[in-house]
Amino acid sequence: MNKLLKLMSLCKCGVYIEVNQHRDFYQSVEKYCNDLFAVNESLRNEIPKEVMVKMIETDTVISVQAYPDTPIGFYSVLHYDLEKALDEVIKKIEG
Repeated sequence: MNKLLKLMSLCKCGVYIEVNQHRDFYQSVEKYCNDLFAVNESLRNEIPKEVMVKMIETDTVISVQAYPDTPIGFYSVLHYDLEKALDEVIKKIEG
């Protein structure tokens, strides 16, 4: 909870967390991520291979998106572990 509170304090605008949205569409993790990559190719390079493998193994996709300064600019992380996803977004914001 402390990490979420910290992330919220770093953001002037919204913070969003989605868990397993791929299941709402009856998609595998791979299909869901490939659909995301089709829209944003650079996202493919932002997910370490070992994280992608673990997301597939655990059938878990956690998405954290945070808008620190404006409602337009944001940081986004996909992961299989909520705590690690929060760590990564906080690290990106703090630079």
